[in-house]
Amino acid sequence: MAEKQRLFITGATGFVGAAVARVALARGHDVTVLKRPATPPTNLAGLDVRVVEGDLGDRDSLARGMAGADALLHVAADYRLWAPNPEEIVQNNLRGTRAIMELALEHRLRRVVYTSSVAVLAPRTDGVAVDERAVMAPDAAIGAYKKSKILAEQAVLDMVAKDGLPAVIVNPSTPIGPRDLRPTPTGRIIVEAATGKMPAFVDTGLNLVHVDDVAEGHLLAFEKGRVGERYILGGQDVSLQRMLADIAGLVGRKAPTVAVPRGLIYPIAVVAEAIAAVTKREPFVTVDGLRMSKYRMFFSSAKAEAELGYAARPYGQALADALTWFKAAGYLA
Repeated sequence: MAEKQRLFITGATGFVGAAVARVALARGHDVTVLKRPATPPTNLAGLDVRVVEGDLGDRDSLARGMAGADALLHVAADYRLWAPNPEEIVQNNLRGTRAIMELALEHRLRRVVYTSSVAVLAPRTDGVAVDERAVMAPDAAIGAYKKSKILAEQAVLDMVAKDGLPAVIVNPSTPIGPRDLRPTPTGRIIVEAATGKMPAFVDTGLNLVHVDDVAEGHLLAFEKGRVGERYILGGQDVSLQRMLADIAGLVGRKAPTVAVPRGLIYPIAVVAEAIAAVTKREPFVTVDGLRMSKYRMFFSSAKAEAELGYAARPYGQALADALTWFKAAGYLA
């Protein structure tokens, strides 16, 4: 499938989706993107794409975007780890995914790439990286976002099995890098650490990957992925302590050395969520986030490397690119 294709990409105004659109254009594909009317087109600036205004709840806009398309890359998601009404996250991700996959079947698209997440997988507490087989049950998920991605991915797999949906699933780990406008929860950690507002840390770990490598993995999955299979698109397993120390080194600050027991932070998280319920602004620390932090979110991309030719650059380069972009965009002032 190396020839020029007409691609419909959702989520292209967002962090991962914008990177996917850029890689698709660099490969010579025609790209149509879905954009909410109220969303600024910042991440689309300078891109030769056709823009369809609408959202995942607007079937007509999805149909317009898909008209004439060869393939769909469904990157859009409600990526919040907290919401005043957590069920809203579940329904946004599940309903939106079902609706667009049904249209993909109606339009007889040749290929679908669905952006899931490593959130559907069960990490370990002992630091051993898990692969695509470590699937988690919805009732075992911590938080609405994880639950929503498990249910949405299962909906896609059901449609692959029952309806012949030609979908390949990718599971990015934790992307970092340029164009993180919101920013994402991990981007917020980078900004807070770089501005000296994270003097301590909890004992946890995560898998960090450059957003542009995740985007490259999407196109590799489009070209080479097997229908009905999932592929982890990860980078490097890193402790939070090391990540904060590396950020400090890059910005010329002193690295934090104090590890705080999770139990001491729970009351702070409870209060932060109570305040957020009034202000409607996402708290920096949440109870679910603390519950997840007891696991080391380490993952293996061996399957994507072997089957797709996927590769990720050292995470330090991703961190440096993220900081360069955040500084240029005024987040580190």
